[in-house]
Amino acid sequence: MAKALIGVLVVTVAVIVVFMFVDPNINVSNQVDPTSVVYVSDNTTSISLEEGYFTATVEGDVSKPGSYVFGEGATMSDLIEAAGGPTEYADDKAYNLDATIKAGQTYFIASKYDTSNVCTLTELAKVNINSDNVDTLVASKYFTSTVANSIISHRTEHGPFQTLEDIMDVYGIGNATYKKVRNYITLHA
Repeated sequence: MAKALIGVLVVTVAVIVVFMFVDPNINVSNQVDPTSVVYVSDNTTSISLEEGYFTATVEGDVSKPGSYVFGEGATMSDLIEAAGGPTEYADDKAYNLDATIKAGQTYFIASKYDTSNVCTLTELAKVNINSDNVDTLVASKYFTSTVANSIISHRTEHGPFQTLEDIMDVYGIGNATYKKVRNYITLHA
């Protein structure tokens, strides 16, 4: 019995030593076929991309959130399709299928419902950043009057917001504010 216990202990130590020297960030060189989309399951996988290809990440209400590889000109529709499609709770007013996605960007697919209460589904009150006026944006309590005016000025100068993430181009809205409001804004009616 003592020999078996010592044997198990030696094997355990050997396995631990092997895992200590295995690098989880090993670079895997892949050539991406332009007709396919590659799913990158986590940030520990690194792939070498040919010119003209990039990764984009999707979070929120999609079947398989994660990072995917695309060719130039890929759209939000391509990203959502690669992620297995939107869930039944995804708010289709909060994304524009024709919007061109950008390299290295993370996109959020918002929910229609407050998912913090598992017993009931309460529809979230949202504001439309492409059509609502200053009073409506301020009444939502997500934006101050200064930021609401900046949103309207930005969309007047640059046209409608194509993705929820575009709101971070507005003066006064950074990553932290974006993460607070992204589930409470829409792009179209």
